[in-house]
Amino acid sequence: MTSVKQFQVTFDCAEPVRVARFWSAALGYTVTLPPDGQDAWAVCADPSGAGPRMYFQRVPEGKVVKNRVHLDVRVGTGLVGEERLAVLEAECARLVALGATRGQLLLADDENESCLGMQDVEGNEFCLD
Repeated sequence: MTSVKQFQVTFDCAEPVRVARFWSAALGYTVTLPPDGQDAWAVCADPSGAGPRMYFQRVPEGKVVKNRVHLDVRVGTGLVGEERLAVLEAECARLVALGATRGQLLLADDENESCLGMQDVEGNEFCLD
């Protein structure tokens, strides 16, 4: 049996182009917009092809509750302590300038390294990890 190795992450949102532009800037992805200039959908893709494709589609209902699935943006991989915190804080500042909202900083414990909760421009939760 063949296993699937590729997947797409789909976001329901009110303004697909705005959300796609945020994630494109956050991850260094390229953006594809609808040819008709509408805001019904948008796509972000990793130019190297290594990361997942992200699809943003307009839906009529707004976000109501916390995401059951979220993205971990891996900016501090391999770093610990103050060095990791500095990288998380620097990336947080960059993403806040793009329209993200800072959430709670969870400090390292016996099992996990520090991470920083955030929200994108439409309130979708993600972590800087």
